[in-house]
This record gives sequence, C-alpha cells and structure tokens, in this order.
Amino acid sequence: MIAVINYGAGNLYSISKALEGLGASVKITDSPSVLSSASAVVLPGVGAFDEAMAILRKTGLADAIKRSAEGGKPFLGICLGMQLLFSGSEEGKSKGLGIFKGTVRQFSRKLKVPHMGWNVVRQRNQSPLWKGLPGRRCWMYFAHSFYPIPADKEVIAATTDYGVKFASMVRRDNVLGTQFHPEKSGTYGLIFLKNFLELIHTKE
Repeated sequence: MIAVINYGAGNLYSISKALEGLGASVKITDSPSVLSSASAVVLPGVGAFDEAMAILRKTGLADAIKRSAEGGKPFLGICLGMQLLFSGSEEGKSKGLGIFKGTVRQFSRKLKVPHMGWNVVRQRNQSPLWKGLPGRRCWMYFAHSFYPIPADKEVIAATTDYGVKFASMVRRDNVLGTQFHPEKSGTYGLIFLKNFLELIHTKE
C-alpha cells in the first residue's frame, strides 16, 4: 500500500489515479499511523510552503514523514512536496522538514513565472528510475515558481534549465524528490512512476 499524504493542498486525484492505473494500492491519508504501515509514501504538492508546513506539523505528519524517510521507506515528494523536504524556502519563514539540507529559491522576476509546461529533464547519473526513458534526457511537465538549491550537490539526480540550471530531481537512498509532475507527464511520467513502484517491490 502506498500512502498519499493529504494535507489539504496536494493534487491528490492525479497522482493517486496514475499509481492505481499502474496496479498500485493507494490510500489517501492525513493519519501518521497510516504512514507507518504503508510500503511507501508520496507527498504531492500544490500550494504555499508555510501553509503546508503548518498543516504537516499540526497533524503530526511532519514527524511521521521524517520517521518514514529515516526508516528507509521509499518516499517520493512531488513539486511542493519536494520543496518541503528542504531546510526552508524564500516563499515563507517556516522551517522545512530538513531531510535535505539547502533552501528553495524563487525564479528571477525577469522570467515568466510560474515556470509552466514541458521542459527537458537531464539525468546526471544512472538509476533504475530512468529505465525505459530515452537516453540521458526526457521531457516532463512543470508548474512552479520556486526551485530547490541542495547544499549537497551529490543528491542532484537531474537538472533542468529555466533561466538557471536547477535541480529538477534529488535523491538520497530511499528518498526521492521531483520538481516535475510525473503524473502529468504523459507516457514518460508513467514510466517513471512504474520504475518507482518497482523500487518499492525491490525494497520489500
């Protein structure tokens, strides 16, 4: 069972339906105890950094997320869900989950913001998550105004250019974050999610 975290702002329907379409059992939840019993956890993201962190802390989900990540459970953060994994964000004053050290920065006002639509994701290293995807780059769908700057550059698994080269995917061990929306990225996004599901089966 994959727990998809409901904190009142995530795009729950799209990611849940995409995972179910690939054969996964999905439970949308705001319960910390469900996270502890799940095989994997997905933190989707649409909304504002401070508001999301306030809800995660109030419900006890913040601590449950940290336990899941630190316990080796496969974890996927998407868009804002990826940004929440970092220490903090220019979008607000709240501290993030701190699973990845670093901050989240706003795109230059000289650019059209939000960065919305299809863009190239360049893979930095070999990974089972890229299986079945073309070469070292593929097109994924984005919708965001902020991007993460990891303190440890070794966690950057893929980059994308939009006025600046930014980390569009980060990974350390079992914890994965994507700035792009795999659930909105057509065939390539579904292949990516299928590979994530295979990682869960490998872990089990």
